[in-house]
Amino acid sequence: MKFAATLLLLASSAFAQMQVMAIPGKSPLVTFRIVFTTGSVADPADKPGLAYLTAAMLASSGTKDMTYRQITDALFPMAASVGYTVDKEMCAFYGSTHVDNLAAYYKLLRAMLLEPGWREDDFKRVKDDAVNGLRVGLRSNDEELGKEVLYQNLYAGTPYEHFAGGTVSSLQALTLDDVRGFYKSQYTQSHLILGISGGYPAEFLEEMKKDFGALPAAKGFPPRLQPPAAIEANRAVIVDKDTRSVAYSLGFPIPVTRQNPDYAALLVASSYLGQHRMSGGVLYQEMREKRGLNYGDYAYIEYFPRGMYLFEPQPNQARHYQIFQLWIRPVEPPTAKFALRLALFELDRFVRQGLSQEAFDRTREYVTKYLNVLTRTQSANLGYAIDGMFYERPNFTSSLKADLAKLTRDDVNKAIRQYLRADKMVIVSIAHNGEGLKQQLASEDPSPMKYNSPKPETILEEDKTVEKWPLGLTPASIAVVPVAGVFQ
Repeated sequence: MKFAATLLLLASSAFAQMQVMAIPGKSPLVTFRIVFTTGSVADPADKPGLAYLTAAMLASSGTKDMTYRQITDALFPMAASVGYTVDKEMCAFYGSTHVDNLAAYYKLLRAMLLEPGWREDDFKRVKDDAVNGLRVGLRSNDEELGKEVLYQNLYAGTPYEHFAGGTVSSLQALTLDDVRGFYKSQYTQSHLILGISGGYPAEFLEEMKKDFGALPAAKGFPPRLQPPAAIEANRAVIVDKDTRSVAYSLGFPIPVTRQNPDYAALLVASSYLGQHRMSGGVLYQEMREKRGLNYGDYAYIEYFPRGMYLFEPQPNQARHYQIFQLWIRPVEPPTAKFALRLALFELDRFVRQGLSQEAFDRTREYVTKYLNVLTRTQSANLGYAIDGMFYERPNFTSSLKADLAKLTRDDVNKAIRQYLRADKMVIVSIAHNGEGLKQQLASEDPSPMKYNSPKPETILEEDKTVEKWPLGLTPASIAVVPVAGVFQ
């Protein structure tokens, strides 16, 4: 999509800068993405989840003059809403409305973010929802749970360690004064990116800037980020849960974000290995199509929450640190050890052999077209433009397409060898009878695969290698934790 984007910088003092991403157009829809470059990394060490609870209060509560019920009633005839996401370094509020309803919708949105009501009944409801989101939502979702436990383990000892949604005990202890304090210290002009796109009047943007210019200047210093510790050997965490299948999330940190020159190369590599929810990846073909082991097998080089419900990642979850990750699920317990070995076997082969010229050409073409899918909606397009500001990479889509056009097979294979590996990683599993799975994974005994239908001889011969593939795990390197204790 071609657009005229303007990046405006306002300085009301030496300590406060409001940034604006404006994408004017002819669409009758006006889209907002109001992003604060703060998040769970700013949570006090003893109050994980405070950033999340603050954002939830703003998006799901009343204002000084209206109750939350009155707000939802007012939004209903507009067919509009206000959504939010909270991550490590971004809190985003988003929504769209027809230009005919722009004044009415913005009046509500502005009041929600600038004039919160801070009612105790709202706070209790929002906090209860957040606690239930952990107890009932996250713990019951094997896919999301495995990913978040993996991140927690990889980033132990850093501000990235705790889940953005916090912990049950922390959320229960947080007070309305805690939320007010976080809002006052973090929702400032220096953290603010005002995003708007569509057919809005030119004078409307000036009104927005004036309104949000009422936010205070930043106080204090941002939290000091730090890279995760190096992984010296394979280690595993098994979350013991009453579940029928086994889920795996495994990976390690990589020093590559969208700012890195090798980002395009790794994007092609991960797509070839396992594009999210697509059937063309190597892992999907080898594990599901050829062997019928499970449902999905994908690879990622960026954080991708809520992947169970989405085909594409959401914008405005930009981070300074990312990981390489494989997602393997669901696997039947009798084949769980073989499935893990096969995933590591395929990753090792991928690192050693890289991509053929034909595979490179095909995958690069796919990724180039896929970028159009990522930004096909007005909201996503605006979101990625804002992410480009975070990564200091303006015109993200067009610049990435230019990088892909210049990319060669040798560039991709070099990046694969430099950043990827099949060892020194963390393996997280969600499984029933965690101690039993631990005994299996800690042993290098063969785990032969038995099929219900005939398989080609080539597969059977390859399986003889896979069934003995070293996992590099010992009893001491595998922790088993009950699901009730996760994010408690």
